[in-house]
Amino acid sequence: MKELFSSSNDLLCGIKRAQDCDITTLQSFSNYSVILISQGKGVYHADFGAFPFEGPVLMFSTPLQHIYIQSETAIDFTMLQFHGDFYCIEYHKEQVACNGLLFNNIYIEPSVMLTDIELNDFNRFLEEIESELIQPLPDKMVVISYLQLLLAKSSNIKMKSMKLQKQLNEKDEQMELFRKLLEENYLTLHKPNDYASLLAMSPNNLSKRSLRHFKKSPSSLIHERLILEAKKKLHLTRLSIKEIAASLNFEDEYYFSRFFKKHSKVSPQIFRNKTGISVMADK
Repeated sequence: MKELFSSSNDLLCGIKRAQDCDITTLQSFSNYSVILISQGKGVYHADFGAFPFEGPVLMFSTPLQHIYIQSETAIDFTMLQFHGDFYCIEYHKEQVACNGLLFNNIYIEPSVMLTDIELNDFNRFLEEIESELIQPLPDKMVVISYLQLLLAKSSNIKMKSMKLQKQLNEKDEQMELFRKLLEENYLTLHKPNDYASLLAMSPNNLSKRSLRHFKKSPSSLIHERLILEAKKKLHLTRLSIKEIAASLNFEDEYYFSRFFKKHSKVSPQIFRNKTGISVMADK
């Protein structure tokens, strides 16, 4: 386990091996996590979604997501974690394009399939980060440079694989329309039946097709979209909890806090305290 801490003892960046961390039981981390699974087969659970995988593969999670791996075979993995204050993915979006692709996207799988050659590349990136972290005085810029390279390459591979999948897979225009309607109406329409009516299909048909297309139920997507927006406002703005509740059309901040805690397992204030307020809040 190799870790870099701030002066206030917050983890800024760290690497954990399989023997250092059990992710076969439910876990929640205050940092962004990148899990390199070199070999093994199972299902990756992240909040509302369940994603089958077979290594080599990269898995991603955002701060305070609830994740675990349901393994079918022995899993060999390395986990890289970094704090939003150490490397802000929104601030560096032009360099790495990972926000909304690897992290914070409720519609696509939080994973990147790798070839054996790509696996070697990512192992090398992690080894370079680890090598710097064990120095008596680690150079943060060196660590950030390799972290940025790792995320940029992950984004590049993900974008290429998504383009290929789009060419190979049969397009479900109704589910793409559901995605569009949800993005337009998530603040006001909170029931699957609302979207089933707009799509002129039965709620049961919507549920089946959503599970097949997104690997999530319509109600999960609706709740997750609201939670995602709440997390963005908590991390990327200095709005008060009351102001965030109002912007999301909740009756009051107490109802919003109950809703947020039900789906995130922590209160909005605790989420903000643990993840911090991004440098983007003042830009």
